[in-house]
Amino acid sequence: MTDLKAILLRLKETCLLMVGIPDYDRYVEQMRLRHPGRPAMTREEFFWDRQKSRYADGKGRMHGGCS
Repeated sequence: MTDLKAILLRLKETCLLMVGIPDYDRYVEQMRLRHPGRPAMTREEFFWDRQKSRYADGKGRMHGGCS
């Protein structure tokens, strides 16, 4: 059962990454391990940070994929 659970977790992670939704729980774990003195963003802050990173035009403005 553990192997099936691990496979399903990886499949979920892959699907989310394919549509541009990074894994918040993984981010929090990495912050805890690599930057223990720094607070992690909230889930909402993380979401908007990733959206800005993906869609900002370099001047901080958001843009859509279709014009």
